[in-house]
Amino acid sequence: MNRILVITIIAVTVGTVSGQSIERYKDMAPYVYPQNAPATAPAAAYLPDGETYLQLSDDGKRVVKHETKTGAEIETIFDTSRTRENNIESIEGFTLSPDGSKLLVYTGKTMIYRRSFRASYYTYDTHSRILRPLSENFKKQRAPLFSPDGRMVAFVGDDNNIHLKKIDFDTEVAVTRDGAVNSIINGVPDWTYEEEFATDCSMTWAPDNMTLCYIKYNETAVPTYSFPLYEGTCEPKAEYALYPGSFTYKYPVAGQPNSTVSVHSYDVDNRKTKDITLPGAAPEYIPRLQYAFSPDRVIVTTLNRSQNRMELFALNPRSGVAKSLLVEESKAWISPATYENIKLYPDNFVILSSRSGFSHAYSYTYAGALDRRITSGDYDVTDYYGCDSKGNHYVQSTVSGSVNRVVSRIDIKGNMKNLSPDNGTASAVFNPTATYYTLNYSNAATAPVYTLYSAPSDKKVRVIEDNAAYAARYSGAPVKEFVTMPGDNGVTLNAYIIKPADFNASRKYPVIIYQYSGPGSQEVLDRWRMEWTHYYATQGYVVVGVDPRGTGGRGREFETIVYKNLGHYETLDLQAATRHIASLPYVDSDRIGITGWSYGGYETLMAVSTGRPQFAAAVAIAPVTDWRYYDTVYAERYMLTPAENEEGYETSAPLSHAAAMNCPLLIMHGTADDNVHLFNTMQYVSALESNYRVCDMMLFPNMNHSINYCDARLVVYAKALDYFNLHLNK
Repeated sequence: MNRILVITIIAVTVGTVSGQSIERYKDMAPYVYPQNAPATAPAAAYLPDGETYLQLSDDGKRVVKHETKTGAEIETIFDTSRTRENNIESIEGFTLSPDGSKLLVYTGKTMIYRRSFRASYYTYDTHSRILRPLSENFKKQRAPLFSPDGRMVAFVGDDNNIHLKKIDFDTEVAVTRDGAVNSIINGVPDWTYEEEFATDCSMTWAPDNMTLCYIKYNETAVPTYSFPLYEGTCEPKAEYALYPGSFTYKYPVAGQPNSTVSVHSYDVDNRKTKDITLPGAAPEYIPRLQYAFSPDRVIVTTLNRSQNRMELFALNPRSGVAKSLLVEESKAWISPATYENIKLYPDNFVILSSRSGFSHAYSYTYAGALDRRITSGDYDVTDYYGCDSKGNHYVQSTVSGSVNRVVSRIDIKGNMKNLSPDNGTASAVFNPTATYYTLNYSNAATAPVYTLYSAPSDKKVRVIEDNAAYAARYSGAPVKEFVTMPGDNGVTLNAYIIKPADFNASRKYPVIIYQYSGPGSQEVLDRWRMEWTHYYATQGYVVVGVDPRGTGGRGREFETIVYKNLGHYETLDLQAATRHIASLPYVDSDRIGITGWSYGGYETLMAVSTGRPQFAAAVAIAPVTDWRYYDTVYAERYMLTPAENEEGYETSAPLSHAAAMNCPLLIMHGTADDNVHLFNTMQYVSALESNYRVCDMMLFPNMNHSINYCDARLVVYAKALDYFNLHLNK
């Protein structure tokens, strides 16, 4: 009887929300739409001398050369009205050849997955002004890559083969011929590599332009995944007006076969390919492949399936000989930053390693010997930018605290100088000669400011963008305060609190807790993020962000405690933080809600399905509900395979705890989510039904994991706000 009564109450209350218009939330738009984000420094392609750079005009019709020091226009390099042989109305982007003599311009960009896209590319000679299609055989191309001398371009066609364009002769040849959709991919990664190893190109040119090395992905054994496509009303698909279509691709869930990967080389002169075998057992993963300043040296990065052992090889493509340079092992997992941020130099290479318990930069020779430990201390290096001609190294780190990001220079004696304020978040982009850098700085109260400095003098040259007009629009917005809170078992957690602008300490406010909680992530950072959290505060809520154990910026011990047991410590910490929040004098302990997206959606479900009831409502967006449904690379990095960690997978799944779900719950999901499949939500809803429980659900037809087309993002946050208004009795 009690179960039936709960269902009846929830069903009735939900009815008061359905059918309502979100028109009244139009003023939320500046807080949720990407187009309302602060301006960034315009994308710049530096010429080799570093003293000049190229930028695309706002109308997409010109590529203009600018002086780095002043930003002044020098000359127009590309103009759609002055090209020879072919004409295009405008372009969406361009790539500069390494020697600075040619451009690849493109139009008709079509996204494939998160990073990858196809487009109609054209080669353009900056001296002759000749514009020619990159390919006569493929309307659109993917991942084009200039040779170092700018005379050739390797690209991937829609046949999954690599093709080579020789610009001087206007000829095109096939490098590979075995490519096949959902079977063999040459030169570009499969879905899993692109998503989890943050790469969209798997080709590299020899410095002498004579050899192209590439990775082949054989995904024949990888299980196929399909989801339906509908006509919809956001960018309607007329072909599905009467019957739905489907999208099919290869997606290996935890424990299933991955693509088999292999390294190959192509000789430009004799047009022959060579299979290259690495020493030992065939690697499970090859996340990176890159020439290192010599035609006889390609650095190949490999990982075992458990991702707790990384090995770097120096490979000679001509002889086929490979030498092991470095083995990095971990009791948990190798941090992705280790293989995503390897910097190669003529005589050495630099990697980030967490072997000391914190992430730091190390320099190695190509003989495999440790050359120098560049940084040290109880802080994390979160990015390595490079080294200048004087031996100075540039990094981003948490040296002034885990909620901050500071850009610093380390000289040859090991002395560190901060180039940005101690508090706040800074990042940097350097020109090719490291004689200038653009510093992007913001904090919770300061919109991003982009400033050009000379190096190594650190003299301010000019402000590129200060976002003053943008920031003025939010001058009355609520303020984000940074605090700490007690987690479980005496641990201290970073958190922020956003109170209503008219906050009255004598009142009792409803609270919405926002978290992401994923391994290595950070929500609590002193940076500018004027988003929905601030808008909710204008609606009378106190919004709290919390980073539980497992999140980043606080060393390996804090992060890797979640190994093989995702969701456990995060949930304990969030529940402890919630108890603390409930004790605050201005908080109504009966009106606390929780929300999150993706991993945050997963953790939202864990928080409301384990332990005693603490929340009056929850909103989970695109949640994982069982790690057995997620991709191999991510799930197994933190959990191993289901066969190796059966108990861990069972206890970490919200699906296993659905019977204990203890508050009104709204789930939102895109039906075309290629990352966290809708299957997760459907399985969870089915488990609720089997246990005589219900939730509310809103689906977004044809939307991916970001749910960001048309006005969908506004609908997501307006729906969530309505839900909290209803159940927190606001």
